[in-house]
Amino acid sequence: MSPELREVYAALLERAPENRIEPDLSRITRVMELMGDPQNSYRSIRIAGTNGKTTTARILERILREAGLRTGRTTSPHLRSPVERIAIDGASIDEDGFLQAYRDVEPFAAIVDAESEAAGGPPLTYFEYLTAMAFQAFASAPVDVAVVETGLGGTWDATGAVAPDVAVITPISLDHQDYLGETIAEIAGEKAGILTADATAILASQPYEDAADVLRERIDELGAEAAIEDRQIGVLSRTPGVGGQMMSLQGIAGRYEDLFLSLLGEHQARNALLAVAAAEALLGGGSTVLDGEMLGAALAGVTSPGRAEVVRQAPTVLLDAAHNPAGALTLVETVRENFRFTRTVGLVGILEEKDASEILDVLEPLLDSVVITQSSSPRAIPTDRLADLAREIFDDEDRVIEQASLPDAIQAAVDLAELDGDQFGGVVVAGSVTVAAEVRDLLGVPEED
Repeated sequence: MSPELREVYAALLERAPENRIEPDLSRITRVMELMGDPQNSYRSIRIAGTNGKTTTARILERILREAGLRTGRTTSPHLRSPVERIAIDGASIDEDGFLQAYRDVEPFAAIVDAESEAAGGPPLTYFEYLTAMAFQAFASAPVDVAVVETGLGGTWDATGAVAPDVAVITPISLDHQDYLGETIAEIAGEKAGILTADATAILASQPYEDAADVLRERIDELGAEAAIEDRQIGVLSRTPGVGGQMMSLQGIAGRYEDLFLSLLGEHQARNALLAVAAAEALLGGGSTVLDGEMLGAALAGVTSPGRAEVVRQAPTVLLDAAHNPAGALTLVETVRENFRFTRTVGLVGILEEKDASEILDVLEPLLDSVVITQSSSPRAIPTDRLADLAREIFDDEDRVIEQASLPDAIQAAVDLAELDGDQFGGVVVAGSVTVAAEVRDLLGVPEED
């Protein structure tokens, strides 16, 4: 980052952190009102859920772009630079664009901060400010449609400043219980906050019936149009292949055969299904079949950095931002389906607020050994403490290697994968977005839009 971008990012970080919700939409609503409500100048699709939001957003944005629309996309968190959070026509805005968006919001944020302080409330949070920046950047472009990923929950998330044409909810599981609720039903209730009477709902099949019940009840209350996976829409077939998978999908308007998706794992086929259905809803009200060539080009070219991503060969290094038990389970299933490693070595670092025991417990059967480390995040669990926990779960001290330095941890994992000249071992990096991002950076993987 340039010195100016570092200064602006530091100012953003001084605000309430991203992993904290201020349950009140008044600040984001007020700042957007002062700015002339730029988020109302284009159509929008809002995406909530526990896992799969970012990839679904990327696939959906790619489809809409292939269909000829000018697109905006906002996702979180970022891997390398905050500019990644705001994309126009599939590419992250440049530093100048990010700085301009910050300056565009700045005078209005100052007014809202002062008003909130006078009323005894907090200033705009980090995420609220970034959300305002994204909405302003999209209006300035201008875009035809914005694909908007929620941060936490849905009801009180700052992205609620938009009135979406389509609302997508991916699978819901336990995560962020300190803010969203202790039970699946409570968490689903927060996610269901993105649903409106005027937005077509696209709902993933839910791993927990309590979540499915809450979402269906909310749809019934609103009287909203809805397409639900395994009811109106579904993945009809899929075959894993080199660099992706072949699949057939049943959308809202039509059936799509023999599509190649350039992403690994059953979960990515399901993410693609949600994206296809959302595109059908936006482009033709759910009654017009998407052009097959256009859809094929979009799915074959989509990328999702840090999500089941192969970043090195010989040995294979696969990294994933799996940071909760459900994400870890999906990663295990993806590795088992797509790789035949003779030895599988984990490289794991986890943040303080996450369920480290459960994540490690899910990963343990997959891994022959694990290198425990930590990222540069101040929220990272210290290596020695996480390693002690891993030793209890792996039930064999020899399977757990402790290496606080991330570069040294990468080397240790690679050495273990290549032990005794083995050419078919693999390294699986998981546990947090920050670990995945920093490993990606240390291995010199180029940025992807």
